[in-house]
Amino acid sequence: MNPDALRGHMDALLLSVLEREPLHGYAIIEALQRRSGGALNVPTGTVYPALRRLERVGYLSSEWATVGGRKRRTYRLTGAGRRQLEGERTAWQEFAGVIGSVLKAESAALG
Repeated sequence: MNPDALRGHMDALLLSVLEREPLHGYAIIEALQRRSGGALNVPTGTVYPALRRLERVGYLSSEWATVGGRKRRTYRLTGAGRRQLEGERTAWQEFAGVIGSVLKAESAALG
């Protein structure tokens, strides 16, 4: 998938992956790959700065935990993060609906 296509959507993707349970960074990357059917291969250099930024704004909290015998920073969605995720979902549905309408109209006009 084109990395430019993810621009502006990374926050929503990360918040969504953390909605069900707290995860450490590498597990978040694996969840993105799994949930996208392998289409999303997001580098650590993109994920970790985004996680730190989301924590600074209060959408995530983190704590150190031992996972598989290793200390890892585990991220959890906060109440503010849950509200932000709902807003992101609503905005995405509106955006996808508008773009879908435009693309349909173009394909109908060509046919």
